[in-house]
Amino acid sequence: MSTPGIAVIGGVDTHTDIHQAAVIDSVGRHLDTQSFETTSAGYEQLLAWLRAQADVIAVGMEGTGAYGAELARFLTVNGITVVEVDRPDRRARRAHGKSDPVDAYAAATAVLSGRASGTPKSRNGIVEAIRALRVVRKSAVKARTQTINQIRSLLVTAPSALREKLRGLPTALLIDTLARTQPTGDLTDPAFAAKTALRRLARRYQALHQEIKEADADLAPLVTRAAPSLVALPGVGIETVGQLLITTGDNPDRLRSEASFAHLCAAAPIPASSGRTNRHRINRGGDRHANSALYTIVLVRMQCDPRTRDYVARRTAKGMSTKDVMRCLRRFVAREVYRHLKNHRCLNPHADQVNHPIRASRAGLQVRPSMPIRRHAGRTARPDEVVVLVLHDALADPRPANSSRALLSKHQSILRVLNPAEEPAVLLFPGVLIERREGVQVQEGLVPDIFDGMDVDLV
Repeated sequence: MSTPGIAVIGGVDTHTDIHQAAVIDSVGRHLDTQSFETTSAGYEQLLAWLRAQADVIAVGMEGTGAYGAELARFLTVNGITVVEVDRPDRRARRAHGKSDPVDAYAAATAVLSGRASGTPKSRNGIVEAIRALRVVRKSAVKARTQTINQIRSLLVTAPSALREKLRGLPTALLIDTLARTQPTGDLTDPAFAAKTALRRLARRYQALHQEIKEADADLAPLVTRAAPSLVALPGVGIETVGQLLITTGDNPDRLRSEASFAHLCAAAPIPASSGRTNRHRINRGGDRHANSALYTIVLVRMQCDPRTRDYVARRTAKGMSTKDVMRCLRRFVAREVYRHLKNHRCLNPHADQVNHPIRASRAGLQVRPSMPIRRHAGRTARPDEVVVLVLHDALADPRPANSSRALLSKHQSILRVLNPAEEPAVLLFPGVLIERREGVQVQEGLVPDIFDGMDVDLV
């Protein structure tokens, strides 16, 4: 049973067979760590163990898109806010060592400090189905390319009679001709062995080609259903939309702005100025598959879209290089794509079944709409009372200006965000009352120093 009045943050280091979990308190003290199996029973045990520690504010997790995908889904469905945590940087790892408990504690600390604030992909809607199908299609396309390259390589060294017969044939006719051959002879004869190998490769190519066609037939309606207006844009196809949807995920609201989407797709410009030179360069980070999709859209538009052709001509006449023109075009396409993705927020048909938390802070604090709203205005909180924040409007920005904003930013505590109420916002610390009127003012007491260093970004 959890300890009343105490809140903890969890961290999980995910692996194939074992997940290592750890918990820390609101000031970063290590409380406990334990390992759990990656099974349904193990997930239940991990959840029960977390709730037995105290009230769980959030869980930082490494590998939410790999080993921790199912655990992230399980915790989210059960009302636990999951925060995506990147692996520690190498210098910190060299300084503190490497082990599963160390990594689990580091994940929890990253959430507490605000270094980790990303919302993981929900991976339980139509976009996840698209991703699974595209994995198979992509591997089939790669194998088909390897197959045709092997065929052409064998033809280079094949006997001249065979080369002369097949030279100059287009790919489709070459594959059909080789697949219909019926070579006879002794396998010790290099010519017969070459014909046999080419026949097998041709039939492999045909099988892969058919597999790709079936995958395309499955993907087209799914992608069109997920983002119909995006598919209708000039230069945009099923493959590029599918990749951009996968990059965004089933919960596109996890991207806070159009700029964050551009940075995720490596389309955000990077300053490269020095002295009298004022320029930007290509971003070499981000999701390279999404960047490749934007690049494909730009290439198609440069050939077929009149607006894009006019833009290229105009910027080239001003002395801009083709590389920089394409960088600018990728940024424009990212902006256009983001608007259409945000118009199709309901990519997950099961969204209503998930207790999806409103982003309450950079630490990803959990919204509990069922909690009763208590009126505390006009008195000082008792030392044993839990910190509470009540907002007029959950979508409004309640951050006050000037010194009061700095006060909240410096002394953010573990909060419970309740439903909007027709009353002033009240923030209670142990022994302290902060009430919002024109701004936020401390009425009595002092804000405890244990909250120093915690950041707040309420939305």
